[in-house]
Formats: sequence, C-alpha cells, structure tokens
Amino acid sequence: MRVRSIRRDDLEALLALARSTGVGVTTLPANEERLGRRIEASLASQAAEPSPDASSFVFVLEDDTAGSAEGGAVVGICGLEGAVGGDEPWYNYRVGLSVHASRELGVYRKLETLFLTNDLTGSAELCSLFLHPDWRRNSNGSLLSKSRFLFLAEFPERFNSRVIAEMRGVSDAGGRSPFWESLGRHFFKIDFSEADYLTGLGQKSFIAELMPRQPVYTAFLSEEARAVISQVHEATRPARAMLESEGFRYNGAVDIFDAGPTLECELGQIRAVRDSQVLTAKPEDETSGRMWMVANRRLDDFRVCLAQTEPTPMGLPLTREVIARLGIEPGDSVRAVPLSSRTAGAA
Repeated sequence: MRVRSIRRDDLEALLALARSTGVGVTTLPANEERLGRRIEASLASQAAEPSPDASSFVFVLEDDTAGSAEGGAVVGICGLEGAVGGDEPWYNYRVGLSVHASRELGVYRKLETLFLTNDLTGSAELCSLFLHPDWRRNSNGSLLSKSRFLFLAEFPERFNSRVIAEMRGVSDAGGRSPFWESLGRHFFKIDFSEADYLTGLGQKSFIAELMPRQPVYTAFLSEEARAVISQVHEATRPARAMLESEGFRYNGAVDIFDAGPTLECELGQIRAVRDSQVLTAKPEDETSGRMWMVANRRLDDFRVCLAQTEPTPMGLPLTREVIARLGIEPGDSVRAVPLSSRTAGAA
C-alpha cells in the first residue's frame, strides 16, 4: 500500500469513492466538477509559495500489489487544508452553559446552549478521509490518516499552527440525523443529506441566511438529538480514537448539521509530527522491527508507505521494494516515524 499525491487521472476513481461514502463526509461530495476543482487546487498548491491560505492538498491510498512504479487501484483518500474559512464562512456550534438562578424562588438551573460561531476560521484542517470498506484491514486506515502528519512535519510553513478535524456525526443507515431533525429541519425544510451535499459543493450562504443567531437551548431539542451532541458516527469511532492517540482532543465545537465533534491539536504537538525523524534510506534485502511510516519528503510527488524496520547509526534500513514505491534512490533522505506509539505492528 502507498499514499501519494493526487493526479488528474485519479478523477474517475475519486468520483467512485465519493459515491460510496454515504452521508456525512461533507468535503467529499459525489460531484465531478467539485472533485475536479479539488484536484486542480491540490496541484496548484504544490506550485504555490508557502502560505496556509494557498494550501489545499489531496492524497490517495493506492493498492500497489504488483509493486510497480506507476501504481495500482485507488482505494482511499485524505486531505489537508492550510487555513479554513478564508474565502467562504466556516460555521460551527460552540457548546456552552447558561445559568438561570433565583434566590427568592430557590431555583438554580444550568442549561446547555449552542452558539453559532466562526471561531475556528483560519485553522488547518484534516479532511476528506475515506477508505473503501474492502481495504479496512492491515493498518491501511492508520497509514492513510497518519500519512498526513508526515506532510505536516515536512512542510509546516504551509499550515496554520492549530490543526482541527471535524468528525462525522451520528446518522442512521438511511442518512437521517437526529440532531438535524430536531433543529436544522425547522429552519431549512430540506433533508440532512441535501444540506450536507450543498455544503460540500461550497454553497454555504444559506446557512448564514437561515440559521438562528441567538443561542439555542439544547433542552428544547429531542432527547435523541441531545444524546448525539459531540458523538461520532459508528464508522468514525476508530478514526476518532486514532486522532486522540496522536494528541487531538475535543474542543467544545460541534458541526451545525449533525453535531459531530471537532478535535484539535497544535501542529507541533501531534505525536507523529513531533517524533518524526529525517534519516538516510539504507537498502537491505530484508528488514525487521516495528512498523514505521516512511515518506519521500517531496512536495510535488509526496509518497508514504509502511516498512518493518528500525533506525541504525547508518540510516533507516529499507527493502528495495519500499525504496521503489517511494520513488527514491538508495542514500536519499526520508522522513519516518513509528506508525504507533504502542508495541510493534500495532495499528
């Protein structure tokens, strides 16, 4: 398996992936024009001067079973944004608390509230993570998601120092969100899936036009809606656990459509960023050790794959197959980090 920078000829495969995501992956709409623009934005970001405002990168996971230099089937996608909200509003709800008290009546009530804010504008974002269900095995999900941390470590000047990840909220198999049904539907009169799709296309003006500006008391919502605030979709639980193991924490912000939580971490405090090392690729016929992520350090053709290895004073032992997948030569420098802070081979 290999993660690499996206190319124009990946559009068809990317569209097929988008059609299989289901509801809730807002930044991956099944729209050919929108996805084409994302590919072009990624290619333009490679050529742009370092700036968070000009950074929008997309990567794909490739099943390179044959070990060819050209690659194989595209089975996953992930993305990075240097700074969100620069050209279109970035909304979320801030979960707060309101106290209502009266000494005369002996009443003291603490009520949870939701404030519509743009507090996270300017943050770097982990986005568009999706792995085809048939490939959710053998640490593929960890490789796909965590590969972005090596890119952040290599090119930190292209990203804001605060990194966020909006997690997919709770919805059922039919795409019904209990939070949306209890709140959003009263103001939009459209299905959650349609609102989610329009947001993915960048049509966010309707949010500002229709959403209530006053604090929302969650006590007015249904019990089912209150229960899913800051909770993630069942399929997203492993992704949340993985991010939390890397240092991300829930920051009190939730999505305005499905109430999924936003996780946050300072770029330099992400475990895989902080612990990554620049090492020399040392060719070996066989290698052993913990599972490491290894990246080729190139902006325009970034590649990451896994290798069971351990650094030595001479460099990082890698098989020639791994070296070929990374598109490097023996003796080139690589950036590497253990896939997990846990024991060998853990995902």
